Order: sequence, then C-alpha cells, then structure tokens
Amino acid sequence: MSKSSLSHVRNIGVAAHVDAGKTTLTERILYYTGASHKIGEVHDGAAHMDYLAEEQSHGITITSAVTRAPWRDHLLQIVDTPGHVDFTIEVERSMRVLDGAILVLDGVRGVEPQTETVWRQRSRFQLPVLFFVNKMDRPGADFRRALESIRKRLGAEPVPIVVPLPEEQAVVHLIHGTRLRFTGDQGREVIAEPCPASLWARMAGYREALLLAAAEAEDGLADRVLAGEDPEPAELWAALRRGTLSGAFFPCFGGSALRNQGVQPLLDAVVELLPAPLDRPPATAMRPNGTTEEVAMEAKGPLAALVFKVQMWEGRRHVFARLYRGRLRPGDTVEFLTSDGRTLKEHAARLFDVDAGRKTKLEEAGPGQIVLLAGLRHASTGDTLCQPGHVLSLERIETRRPVLSLAIEPVASGDEEKLVEALGKVQEEDPTLRVEEDAETGQRLLRGMGELHLQIVRERLEREFGLAVRAGRPAVAVRETIRSPAVGEALYAPPPIPEQKIPERTARARVAVTPLPRGTGVRLRSAVRVLPEGAVLSPEQTRALESGMRMAMESGPLQGSTVEDVDASLIEVELFGQASTLDALSAAAARATGRALQAATPALLRPVMAVEVVVPEDNLGTVLGDLQARRAAIHDTVREAGTVTIACEVPLEQLLGYTTDLRSQTQGRGQFSMLFDRFDLV
Repeated sequence: MSKSSLSHVRNIGVAAHVDAGKTTLTERILYYTGASHKIGEVHDGAAHMDYLAEEQSHGITITSAVTRAPWRDHLLQIVDTPGHVDFTIEVERSMRVLDGAILVLDGVRGVEPQTETVWRQRSRFQLPVLFFVNKMDRPGADFRRALESIRKRLGAEPVPIVVPLPEEQAVVHLIHGTRLRFTGDQGREVIAEPCPASLWARMAGYREALLLAAAEAEDGLADRVLAGEDPEPAELWAALRRGTLSGAFFPCFGGSALRNQGVQPLLDAVVELLPAPLDRPPATAMRPNGTTEEVAMEAKGPLAALVFKVQMWEGRRHVFARLYRGRLRPGDTVEFLTSDGRTLKEHAARLFDVDAGRKTKLEEAGPGQIVLLAGLRHASTGDTLCQPGHVLSLERIETRRPVLSLAIEPVASGDEEKLVEALGKVQEEDPTLRVEEDAETGQRLLRGMGELHLQIVRERLEREFGLAVRAGRPAVAVRETIRSPAVGEALYAPPPIPEQKIPERTARARVAVTPLPRGTGVRLRSAVRVLPEGAVLSPEQTRALESGMRMAMESGPLQGSTVEDVDASLIEVELFGQASTLDALSAAAARATGRALQAATPALLRPVMAVEVVVPEDNLGTVLGDLQARRAAIHDTVREAGTVTIACEVPLEQLLGYTTDLRSQTQGRGQFSMLFDRFDLV
C-alpha cells in the first residue's frame, strides 16, 4: 500500500466481555458497509464471523476472525475476538497487531471482568479505543451508569458522542446536534433531523462533557468553549481525534446492535477518530546483537512481518501475519529467529486475503496488511518474518500458563499415534494449550485455561481429526513454594563404572533458599565462596551451576510441580580439579537446591480466581452461603435493578461444575465469570 492509501486504512479489533454483543455488532458493520449481503445472527448459529462448527453450536466466539469492509472511501480491517476468558490469548495476540479497538459494553452490566482484562491488554499496547454501549433496548440499561463504570473500574475518561434514546428507537449525535433514526432494510437507512429543543436541553450535560474534552485536547478551542461559543463539527472531530489518539479520553457511543440502532455513527467515528497505520509510533525491534532498530510502517526497506497466529486451514498449516515494513510475494524466502534463538529460513509459498472462513489469493502484500500465509512449516506465534540477512525480532506475544488439566486417551487403542499428531497440531495453534505426560501414572495430560477451553479441544479432535477420546475429571494445576528459609548441601560423587570407562565426576554445592512474596517468581543469585581457596569459576561453570538450580526449581519436593516465589542463593562450591565437570557441577547444584527446598517447609500453591457472580436479589442468601462453603473470600456486593453482583476470590478447584450449581440455585437466572488472579496458599 502507498502512504496515501495507508492513510485510508483502519486496522481495528472488536472486543468485549462474553455475551456483550460484539459479534452481533460486527455482523451489522459488515452488512451496512456492503461487505456482507445479509446479517447472520449469533443465536441462529449463522454469524459470518463465527465460522467454526464449535462457535455455531455454542453460540460464542472461540477464535479471532479477520475480515475487511469499506466505509466512506476507507478500508476497515476488522478482527472479531472472543469474549470468554478461556480464549483470552486470542485477544492478546490480536491486540498486538491492531492500531485501535472498539470495546463493547452491555448497557445493563457496564464494565465486566473480561472487559477489565481486555482493557489491560489494550493498555499494554497503548491502543486508542472507542466504547460502544450495546443492548440499550434491554430493561435496566443505563447509558450514564455505563459511562460511570468506565470511569470507576477502568480509570479512563469517557466522552459521550452518541447518546441512545431506546424509547424512541433513535440516538442523538452530540457533535452534529441531530437525532438519528434507522429505517429501511435492517436499519440500513439513516434519517438525520435537527434535535428538538426539549430533547437537546436534556442532552446539555453530555454536550458540555464533550465540549470540555475537545477544549482540553485543542488549546485553540478552550477560550471559545468557555465563552459559550459552539465550535463547528469539523473542529470538534479534529480535537476529539487528537485526544483519542493520545489516550487522554475515550469516545463513547450508545445503541443496540441487535435492533440495528447506532452502528453507522460508530462506523463514522472509526474513520474520524481511530488511527491509520501511519498514525501509530514505529515498532521497536531487537537485532541479534542486542541493539534495537525502529521499524516504520513503509514499503521501502527490508521485510518485517509479525506472525500472530497459527491455524490449521483445510488440513494444512497456515499463519496469520501483519506486515510492518517491506513487501511480500508468493515464493519469497523469509528468515526468522525462533523463541529458542535458532535462525530458520522458509518459503512463503502462497499469500491470501482473509474474510472470516474464506480466503482469496494475493499476488503481493504491503505494510499495514494482515494476510494469511501458506508454506511456513516452522514459523509460530510471535516470530518476526524478515528479509534474509536482515533478521529482527519484534516484541513477542506473551502467553499465559494453563491452570486446568485433563487426562485423555483415545477410545480405540490403535489411534494413539493419530492422537499424538492431532494434539501437536492443536498445540501449534494455541500457545495456552499444553500436552504433557504424568511421570507417575503415565497418563497424557491436556492442560488448558478452563473447562470450556478443554471441552472445545475435545470437540475439535472429534470433528476435525475423527478421534473419539476418553477424558477424566478436570484436575487443577498447582505450584509449589516454601514457608521458611533453609540451607541444603550436596556432594555429587557417583561411583565409577570401570567397564564403561566414565571418568570420575565430583562436585559439592551449598544453596540457601528464602520465601518471597506472592507473584514474585523465582530469583537465582550467586554469592558464592569457591573452594579450594583461590579457585575461580569460569563462565561455563557458573552457567552449569545456575542450570542445575533452575532444574531443581522445575520439580518441587511435594508433587514435582514448578516452584514459585523463592529466592535461591548459591553460597558455596567446592571444586575437585578435572573431576568437577560441568555435568557434575549442575547435578550438585540441583541436589543442593532440592534438599534446601525439602527443608524449607514446602507448601502447595493453588490457582485463585477473581470471581464476579450476578444473581437476583431473592437468591442472594442461598448463593452467598454456597460460595462460603466453597471457601470464597467475599469482597463486595453491589445491588442494581433487582440484581446483586458479588465480587469474591475462590480457589479454582471449588469452581469446577459451578455453572450448573448456580443455575439450579437461581432457576437459571444467575451467571458468573472468573479470571485467574494468582497462585496462593489455600
């Protein structure tokens, strides 16, 4: 793309808490822009963006989907992301390659737990955001309360632009002073009329908030606004754009996607307020030698493209990538650094433009584009595709550790190899999924982010790979820590085996361990005294000792789980000449660390979830009693419009199957959401 065409591109994502209506909103966007000829409804399993069979059967978005739509001579590249916490990696890696986002809120619930998670993800990449307060047609919906929840729970400054009028099935546009009605086929036609004086008077508070925000963003407007002058709409758009791009405030729009109200003004604001690729600061990349390089969004210069997703498509491996610099054509050779530091070269055999579940061949891709690539067998999430000879690494995509595991095996004993191959392919797609083997039982464990996550994987194994699998009850992942300081010492001196002619290997190490606050992780230090006196450790020997300590931290003394929140100091090493090989030093450090952990009052850490439960007031007592029986720590209860929101912390193992129990306690009216908070003593 040329610079002029890049200025007419908006690369945006649509994100929200589960069931806030973001896929419904995306369907309207596609229909009103002409990218789709009909509206597919989520409740009918016909949404254009939910193209996987599992998405259609469960009625939720599971994988992020990419599509394109034209609006007012601009090209919108849209990524529809999942709202369920189990699939938050899809949001994380999508945010990494976006320029802006639309966050959808439920007009009744306002900011919800997953909204906060999405907000943290967007904050990490400093993405400008528009809020769409959806479902304003529902009883109990309150636009003003939703804005206040943005201010209170996200610490962001909301600026109203479009105020919903659910009783009139219309909205008020505060910049233009008009009332908008949506008529014709599925609300496609927008009728704008001057806002009646009585209605405009009701909007005075919203209009004042908008003018003050614009004045704050544009110094030239401040005096005029304070003097009571009304700036022109073009001036307001320009000032609001400046404030939106800087993150000073966040424009808010109200409506109902399902009732076809308020979507077109939101599309106008995407063009007016959200950034083009050229408006974003250059990306910073790391060279192999440790120096940095700025990667500007331009066609000239060596290729730099970030792989943000791997997906099996029609049985073949494909990768999604966003180009930041240079051009890419079918057959080009790309070079990249893997996560373990290796450099690989591969051929990008084919390029595709993507529209949800459909792909179209491309002859060339340029900066700013999101494309699908076929032919890359080893490139994975987070890798930076580069021109050979000019290797860089853009910031990698962080993944979260799984918290729930499931023992699985094929129903047919002859399907063992087929299952291993299928699990390998699914793992490539999903960095939050792990397949491990239990050393004690020999069982194959599938580890994921939650019950729904693991259920979807099982369904995909059956549908895509024709594999019927048996599964045990979900088991919660644990970590280990210590409660007291301790010291461990070990002499590594295995008896020689003459017939194998293995040289003598001997080393001694002494390690001290101390507990650290929760969430600190593992800290390895070396305040080492080396014996005999005067001996000095080489860099290789130091690395071997650290490797041994780290190895011990990967298998705790209680259940062999990863150790966390521990400070480990190597305080003494004794060398025995040539017998102190690197292997001997590593083994001595590992054994000394293991003994120190064993003596330091080891304890298990279990995942603790931040939980929000919404129930009718009549059921509050029953639900609170049940939560306390599940060892919940109740933090807050908030009453709103006949419902109560309970904020609490609960150990994950106490929440297995909770959805069913909550429904039975509330006659199907209760709902809850949870987010991983930390590993802690329970």
